[in-house]
Amino acid sequence: MCAAKQPPVPLLEQIDSPADLKYLNLRQLESLAGELRQAIISTVEKIGGHLAPSLGVVELTLALHYVFDAPQDKIVWDVGHQTYAHKLLTGRRKQFGTLRQLGGLSGFPKRAESPYDAFDTGHSSTSISAALGMAVGERLKEGGGRVVAVIGDGSLTAGMAFEGLNQAGGLDEDLIVVFNDNGMSIAPNVGALSKFMSRALSGKAYQNFRKAMERRLKAMGSLGEELLDIARRSEESFKAFYTPGMLFEAFKFNYVGPIDGHNIERLIETLKNVKPLQGPQLVHVITTKGRGYAPAEENPSHYHGVGAKPPRRDPGAPPPPQSYTEVFGHTMVELARRRPEIIAITAAMPEGTGLTPFAEEFPERFVDVGIAEQHAVTFAGGLAVQGFHPVVAIYSTFMQRAFDQIVHDVCLTNLPVVLAMDRGGIVGEDGATHQGLLDLSFLRCVPNLALMSPADEDELRHMLFTALEHDGPVALRYPRGKGLGVPLDGPLHTLPWGKGELRRPGKDVAIIGIGVGVAVASRAAQELAAQGIDAAVVNARFAKPLDEELICDLAQGCGRVVTVEENEAAGGFGSAVLELLARRGLFGIKVKVVALADTFVEHGSQAELRRLYGVDASAVAAAARELMG
Repeated sequence: MCAAKQPPVPLLEQIDSPADLKYLNLRQLESLAGELRQAIISTVEKIGGHLAPSLGVVELTLALHYVFDAPQDKIVWDVGHQTYAHKLLTGRRKQFGTLRQLGGLSGFPKRAESPYDAFDTGHSSTSISAALGMAVGERLKEGGGRVVAVIGDGSLTAGMAFEGLNQAGGLDEDLIVVFNDNGMSIAPNVGALSKFMSRALSGKAYQNFRKAMERRLKAMGSLGEELLDIARRSEESFKAFYTPGMLFEAFKFNYVGPIDGHNIERLIETLKNVKPLQGPQLVHVITTKGRGYAPAEENPSHYHGVGAKPPRRDPGAPPPPQSYTEVFGHTMVELARRRPEIIAITAAMPEGTGLTPFAEEFPERFVDVGIAEQHAVTFAGGLAVQGFHPVVAIYSTFMQRAFDQIVHDVCLTNLPVVLAMDRGGIVGEDGATHQGLLDLSFLRCVPNLALMSPADEDELRHMLFTALEHDGPVALRYPRGKGLGVPLDGPLHTLPWGKGELRRPGKDVAIIGIGVGVAVASRAAQELAAQGIDAAVVNARFAKPLDEELICDLAQGCGRVVTVEENEAAGGFGSAVLELLARRGLFGIKVKVVALADTFVEHGSQAELRRLYGVDASAVAAAARELMG
């Protein structure tokens, strides 16, 4: 009796490193692309992650690892949210299910995780600068490896990318930049002529002929130089007419493309041609974000980053609370209907910051500047000078990129600009590059700037209203995720400027929280009450200006103070309270600062990270008990 025929082993299960790709033929590579997509989709559906960006570069990832010899050759991924296929091909296939989970794989490139991750990334537009530094390093140490920067998904809207291009062209360094154009930036058509140009202009024979002709014409003296100038102008005119490459040629890059980024054969052919060339090369690749997954192709912005599928909800259960992002977006619309001077600005994240409804209702008062946080803030300053009241909505982790502009272009002249910082505090699975744990520290030191953080989603509404009533710069910081479920039906009103709120009286210890720290403080007070400790709870509301009288009165009355925040301890809210007590000469007060230690916080769920890094209710209660002795 014949044994049952065993099903073939999936190709992906046979790939333990990029070297294994070299043995596959074109048909196998195309099949492997399908397996990679399925692995990415099935994993992200379970645990969440960056779906559309990774699906768009599957063929490009295969071609890069097929042609280049990583890790000797360095591949630098801009932002890094498109590296899921890269991780699957570089020895991390068996751990892929732990992606973005506590103790598991990072969702971004991480040098400590794998030698195939050439540079730690998480913010956009850094790849060309980092890759250029590596290319110079390779030359200086005579290493011989090639360096490739893969940039796209709107990252060329940021000035830093062009700074890198400018420097690379000026140095005439051996650097390859792959421009992954998925329609978020330049999006020319891909046709037969473009394919011909890609092959012709990247071919070694063409490049050798071009250089040989230059040498011969230069040897002819002034006549040769004149002919060479005519030839160059003719070639540039030809490229300018048929291709979008003149922008990159202006930076002294040899432009190749555009080519179909989902045609593995064409990608491999082009990259093989470009690999041995000297000097800066730019390969323009056209891809479809979300390729192979219809919902992501139709709405790539929505499927850029997705959460895990939520558990099925009981139809009779009450709806979940709105997120802070949603509440902010709805309040912006409500306020803009009353006040025509309000203008909303974001940096390539209208949906992520909750401003899509605003953009739909007030398109002429909504500006998306692209991935250009520095420009966004200075642009807002210009609007403020003209009598408008701009609100700049940017994630906390990205706002730090505009620090100089906040200082010089907004706060120095005390302009009425609101900095709405979503994702303040522990963000979760996106990890160290995306946690918003520095803003209280780097903004508290800026003169003229007020700094607020709401205790719940309803207070966010009133805080935004208060910020827009203030004639000066205000930073408003709020967390990622769902609110606490408090009612949102009250009329908007201003909060007392620079004043906190005593939420619970107590005589033994004063727990002063800001932002999400207020709810943590309340839970800790309940735990302490069960142990016979009477804790006061304060909602600080303002990190600057502080409610000095409330804080000092409670500190003197209790003799013990615990501050609670989701921010680095150095320079944060707790530091502000300690500075206040020292300034008032209250040196006998015992103080514990519950905040993040001097460290970068890795990936995991928000609840896991709060517990792990000691900023949950148990940690606050323990700090209070320690003060009680």
